Amino acid sequence: QVQLVESGGGLVQAGGSLRLSCAASGRTYNYGMGWFRQAPGKEREFVAAISWSSGNKYYSDSVKGRFTISRDNAKNTVYLQLNMLKPEDTAVYYCAASAGEYYRVTLREAIDYWGQGTQVTVSS
Repeated sequence: QVQLVESGGGLVQAGGSLRLSCAASGRTYNYGMGWFRQAPGKEREFVAAISWSSGNKYYSDSVKGRFTISRDNAKNTVYLQLNMLKPEDTAVYYCAASAGEYYRVTLREAIDYWGQGTQVTVSS
């Protein structure tokens, strides 16, 4: 069993930055890790994914060039650096984990474990 706990959300002005963290407990060896987000009234959408080795990273078009995903396997932690934030980035951000090939963590239906979410609010 894997538990994921996010932190680092908050209120920030447009153009600002935040760093989200996701601490995992349990065995996550060879798990792809990633982030999704869900805005009010919208479906949960993929944001970023990273493979176990960090050799593969994938981003949604809406955040490419502004967000950076990374992981520290020694600390069992995944990070999401959010730069140049926009009001449309406002959402609850969820950490996600999926066993096997890292691309699976880009698919909502393939996620094995979810975190409880952390709120990111960007004011204009």
